[in-house]
Amino acid sequence: MTKRTVEFLFEIGMLKKTPRTGYQFLGSGGESVADHSFRTAVIGYVLASQEPEADRSKVVLMCLFHDFPEARTGDHNYVNKRYVKTDEERAVRDQVRGLVFGDEIMYLFGEFNSCDTLEARLAKDADQLDLILELKEQLDSGNPNAEEWLSYAVQRLVTESGNKIAQEILTTHSTEWWFDKKTDWWVNGSGNQHKGE
Repeated sequence: MTKRTVEFLFEIGMLKKTPRTGYQFLGSGGESVADHSFRTAVIGYVLASQEPEADRSKVVLMCLFHDFPEARTGDHNYVNKRYVKTDEERAVRDQVRGLVFGDEIMYLFGEFNSCDTLEARLAKDADQLDLILELKEQLDSGNPNAEEWLSYAVQRLVTESGNKIAQEILTTHSTEWWFDKKTDWWVNGSGNQHKGE
């Protein structure tokens, strides 16, 4: 059983080497599937924290697990999906065969894709919100194509909390968290005012 677990962990490491392919059409940016899954999980935690009835741990796990099949199938963007059909359920089933925790991964993967529960809807929105954040960063960096992509991504959101965060993303420059223009730091390297103080 230990060997099988280690094999699984090596396989999941492939997600760090698997690129998200939509950027080739956007014309700028880039990330791995693992990069995407990390921030998606944090976004899922944030969304679930705003919903008292949501199981926060379940949302975070769904966000972490939702792209596991891409270690075997690769990432398929919206253009690819018009022509290529992947059997993600089979990929996950093969990935987790022989693992003591495999049934839980299969269950959460299925729940995420069915989108029938509050937790699945929050996890789906977290997935889209990560894309929306990426697109806003690309727009702020000068890629005009990102603006149109943003409008479609926002339309995929299904929860009220997801939509609220998206609206805030659209009106916040991606550098505001660190680029405090109210100090003279950027001119002469001094000043006592910092973000958050």
